[in-house]
Parts: sequence; C-alpha cells; structure tokens
Amino acid sequence: MAPTVDLVVPLKPPRDGKSRLRGALTSPGDDVHHAELVLALALDTLTAATAAPGVRRVLVVAADPEAIESVKSLSVEIVAEPGAGGLNAAYQYGESVLRAGDPNVIVGALQADLPALRAVDLGAAIALAGGRRAFSPDRQGTGTTFLISAPGLPLDPLFGVGSAGRHANSGALTLDARLSLRSDVDTADDLLEARLLGVGEHTKAILDRHCSPL
Repeated sequence: MAPTVDLVVPLKPPRDGKSRLRGALTSPGDDVHHAELVLALALDTLTAATAAPGVRRVLVVAADPEAIESVKSLSVEIVAEPGAGGLNAAYQYGESVLRAGDPNVIVGALQADLPALRAVDLGAAIALAGGRRAFSPDRQGTGTTFLISAPGLPLDPLFGVGSAGRHANSGALTLDARLSLRSDVDTADDLLEARLLGVGEHTKAILDRHCSPL
C-alpha cells in the first residue's frame, strides 16, 4: 500500500506562466488563449493528483488566487503565496502549511504542467519511493517533475534548470517513473509529446479549438 502523501502545487497567474509555450496554439489570438491553455494544464494535473492512490491532500500555493478561480471546483486547498520568492520558496511555504498540523507527514512537490498525468502513475511513484526522499526526472532527464520527502524530514526542493542533477546529488533517490509523470510541458515540442501520450479533458478541449489536429 502506498504511504499517505500531501502534495504542494505552486501556480503562477495563468497569463504570466509558461512564456516558452507562447505560440504553441495555431489559431488566431494565441495571446488571448495562452492563459486558458496554461490553466488547462494545471487543471488536468490537479485532477490526476487528487485521484492518485496515497494522496491525502493537495495544496495549491497561488501567486494570485483570484486568477485561478476554476481550480476551486477540484478537491484542493488554496493558499496565497506570501511573497515573490520563486518556485522553491513556494514549495517550502506549502510544506510548512501542511506540516503545521502533522509534522511527520510525507510532503510531495508536484509541477503544475503535467496534462498527460495519470493518477495511477503518480500513485506508483509514491509507492516506489517507499517513504524515502525521491524524485522523478523529466522526459529529458535534466529537470524534475516530482519530489517527495521522507516522513517528517525536509523536502529540500532544488527546482530550476538542471534540478535533476541537484536532487540526485542531494541524496534523493531517482525514481523510474512512468512517462505521464515525466512529461511536463514547457515548449511546443513538449506539448506535442503530451498530446501523443494523451492529455486530460481540459487541455484537450483547448487544443481541439485552437490547435491543428495531430
């Protein structure tokens, strides 16, 4: 049985997120629809995360809670990011919120751009970690899509360019995670790979309206 995990998922305002993904939509008005796409990526990620075996709570740390109003329809908690400290600071803040009521909880840090994520694959990664601090590299093997702490021990997030190497060097176990957990979306090429893998309903709806068929 997978251990119980509480997840932290930071979210920027959709209009400001994923700058390298601008231009990925082929219909006119890409700038208008970019925010819709970024929000859809997050909605599909969170939908899978809340359904994953072993996940107890999902905490969204939002830079602008009002900008992600539709996220409230999911089984997640939302807190406002206390400052502009960056991604790692957002994960650490979320960790502190989750551990305020349960100091020994296992905390997971999940990226919000995994539209092809399958709940069963996230659950498998949690089980594979087996209570150890561990991480999933991205599809290219250089970044990190998911980091999990040991029970009650610091998450110590080291996200950013080259984070896979930093997490490995910090002693975290490298998980042999399934592709849906490794397929984050930063560029148009990443989006294509996720589409081939099969994206969730929110992302699919945007792509069906504003992108060329595969």
